[in-house]
Amino acid sequence: MKLETLRAVLMQKPAAIEEVPFGPEVLVFKVKGKMFALVPWEDPAPSISLKCDPDEAMFLRDIYPAVIPGYHLNKRHWNTVTLDDTVPEQELLRMIDDSYRLVIKGLNKADREEL
Repeated sequence: MKLETLRAVLMQKPAAIEEVPFGPEVLVFKVKGKMFALVPWEDPAPSISLKCDPDEAMFLRDIYPAVIPGYHLNKRHWNTVTLDDTVPEQELLRMIDDSYRLVIKGLNKADREEL
């Protein structure tokens, strides 16, 4: 998936914003101040880091060699997916949806209701 397509998918999520708090080389996508995706767009091997249920995170790592524990993140709750087309696009989109849902689930009640 190309960067512009990926950005469009991430920005379609309700209340999603894009920031660069770690410098211009990493795009961070947040909802209500909480990260749900990180894209180090200047890396030679494009990737995306996504929040994930711990059991599912292990399962995905076993299935797809392109899915590894979250780079510079909590390895139990985050996966990094190399965007080399070995993970089917529909599966990647599902992972993005799950990451967003997990972050929404962790928001306070008022923020969840606002969405």
